[in-house]
Amino acid sequence: MGQDERSYPSPGVGMPYNISLPHNIVNALTADAKPVLLQGAVEGHVLVKNKDSALPLRSPKLVSVFGYDAKAPPQYMPDGQSILGNPWELGYEPAVFQKSALVDGVINEPYDYQVAYNGTLTVGGGSGANSGPYLSAPLDALQQRAYEDNTVVMWDTTNDPSMMGLMEASDACLVFINAFASEGVDRSGADDEYSDDLVNRVAATCSNTIVIIHNAGIRLVDRFVDNPNVTAIVFAHLPGQDSGRALVSLLYGDDNFSGKLPYTVAKKECDYPAFWHSTAVTPYGLFPQSDFTEGVLTDYRYFDAHDITPRYEFGFGLSYTTFSFSNLQTSSVKHGIAAYPSGAIVQGGAVDLWETVATVTATIRNTGRRTGAEVVQLYVGIPGGPVKQLRGFNKVQIAAGESTKVSFSLTRRDLSSWNVVVQNWELQSGEYKIYVGSSSQDLPLTANMKIETRSS
Repeated sequence: MGQDERSYPSPGVGMPYNISLPHNIVNALTADAKPVLLQGAVEGHVLVKNKDSALPLRSPKLVSVFGYDAKAPPQYMPDGQSILGNPWELGYEPAVFQKSALVDGVINEPYDYQVAYNGTLTVGGGSGANSGPYLSAPLDALQQRAYEDNTVVMWDTTNDPSMMGLMEASDACLVFINAFASEGVDRSGADDEYSDDLVNRVAATCSNTIVIIHNAGIRLVDRFVDNPNVTAIVFAHLPGQDSGRALVSLLYGDDNFSGKLPYTVAKKECDYPAFWHSTAVTPYGLFPQSDFTEGVLTDYRYFDAHDITPRYEFGFGLSYTTFSFSNLQTSSVKHGIAAYPSGAIVQGGAVDLWETVATVTATIRNTGRRTGAEVVQLYVGIPGGPVKQLRGFNKVQIAAGESTKVSFSLTRRDLSSWNVVVQNWELQSGEYKIYVGSSSQDLPLTANMKIETRSS
């Protein structure tokens, strides 16, 4: 790689072991990264409930903000410790524990890690975490918008029920909660009573309660989703440094929601397979083992196989506009195609595994009144396999009243199943179901595609 011939900076430049010591700082910020970071944050938000078009907000006179997750953490600073003992470095600044809880990167105090109470959650915890050059917290961004719109913003992030006021007079009440997760620490559940009670306390008085959840992974909402005063729910996920800026652009309709859930939100924890103690301890004690007895039936495939109705399905997400699907067409697969790949083996498998053997097209129309993006999803039902499996998705931006054609290429690999006897990917003879729509449960377009193969 020429590393013996080039000039490289000496170790410690930019990020020494103790980042509080003097060192040459390398500023890697570039102006062209800003729109990418902001757009990534915007598209990571998923709107799952919007009763009576509660969102977008339309020039509200009074907005009340509640919840521990609305504000920035009180500390966002390297502490002079080693990287492994630094909450700033590991994404733990919003969490309840302090530096004393970390010993060489290991959490040694028995906290409930379901919630990060110290401020808004923007990244997951662990060695893969990062802290941005700044933090746009939701409350800060809302106050900036209030300045621009001549709106009054009130807030209470103490979570003290005796201190909550002005809810009846509010045009909208925004409640911010989160679901924390970190490498090396198991979450204690898929929801938490403390946060859910906070939502319901606000909704008991405020008729337009909007819930924003910064969640690292699945988070259940059934303790408050059917409350008639909870008008909107947003899974904001982990948006990074532009968190507040991105959220406000969506809440006020400057941007349109287009995110989709990359998981299934169940109605209760027991709807998930092996939710608790999924790893068994072997007779030797020190060697825990997961046998993956669920096979390929994970997430929506498990829910399909067991006919379980989710709260919000995989691939679900609302928009400020609406879309229709039509004109599904599938190409025919070559008659007598070989059942098994025969090409040269390269990185990733046989080269002909990745050859296109069929195409699927559909027309999507924006039937609403504003421009929006839809994630068109293609699922395939392979003979003998799960009911359906995601085999393609494409996000398309469509102006109001306009249509666009979306095309998917299906490779041999997309249509094959692993044959454990032959130890190869097998393209079976039979009828394959094709589904196209906006989520794993909303698939208005269906077709059958017949494939006839030969053994050699």
